[in-house]
Amino acid sequence: MLTWGATGVGSHPGEDHLEALRVVFGEVPELPYLPELPARGVGADMIGRTAALLVDLPVEVQPSGWRLADRPGRDHRRAVDHLRRDLDGLEEVGNDYQGPLKVQVCGPWTLAAALELRHGDKMLSDAGAVRDLVASLAQGVGDHLAEVRRRLPGVTEVVLQLDEPGLPGVLAGTVPTASGFGRLAAVEGSRVEESLGAFPAPVVHCCAPGVPFGLLRRGGVRGVSVDSSLLRRRDEDGVGEAVEAGLLLFLGVVPATDARLLDTGVVAKPALELWRRLGFPPERLAEQMVLTPACGLAGASPRYARAALAAARKAARVLRDDPASGMQSG
Repeated sequence: MLTWGATGVGSHPGEDHLEALRVVFGEVPELPYLPELPARGVGADMIGRTAALLVDLPVEVQPSGWRLADRPGRDHRRAVDHLRRDLDGLEEVGNDYQGPLKVQVCGPWTLAAALELRHGDKMLSDAGAVRDLVASLAQGVGDHLAEVRRRLPGVTEVVLQLDEPGLPGVLAGTVPTASGFGRLAAVEGSRVEESLGAFPAPVVHCCAPGVPFGLLRRGGVRGVSVDSSLLRRRDEDGVGEAVEAGLLLFLGVVPATDARLLDTGVVAKPALELWRRLGFPPERLAEQMVLTPACGLAGASPRYARAALAAARKAARVLRDDPASGMQSG
């Protein structure tokens, strides 16, 4: 029976990756993860960090952002160095760990909407370039996951999270062109579904409104990670169908930036009330729902980041220990 309880979305404040790892392993020990620290600068951001994994697609930073390059340069090497140090830290802090571990990368569609081709257009504008990107990323992610397993032999499984905050815009045709004066054409859902098959049973995180639950379910993902405050009643049919199909729901219930943290029962309430409205048995709640902060914690203070993970972990105990009572009181 799967009971991961709680985890984080991915990013953390500050520049001390060892401290971030200690916080993660200490506060969400049932599903720790490799934290990302974008405050370190170029190459530590979501796009640059994932671009470092691409095979045969080197990148560099231009005034407009990340762009494909002819050969690996300083920016690419910096991103690779950040990732290597993070893996060194993971090996140091988690050397005795046994259990599952989550690893996050930027998903191919958000990446395609951000990376520019050599002549300046976004990769998303070129279907062939996107196919190459998906293949390159899939190979690089496979190598990355193998490296994680090699460094931490006690890891029982590596859970892959694809960060896709840009996916709703990709599907809706609202992604701006490189010039900013136009919009790129909407991408057919079937292309997105097909691309998901290139990755090993991912959990897709999307902290934007309009998460395409049906598309993700049909694409064969393992789970969907969302901000509970962005869910609307019209989304609940899609959520219910995903849960009925056996998908995991990673539900963001703790603010991602510094705020007054509420009592544990109040933090758990959005999860309990959603489950009650969906009509699923209380005993399935802890098996299919994992609680998280609403999004990454990069904008929080280090003290709050630790407290937010602890709050998610405590709320998850309510889902596990007394879900029926919590649903009745809700």
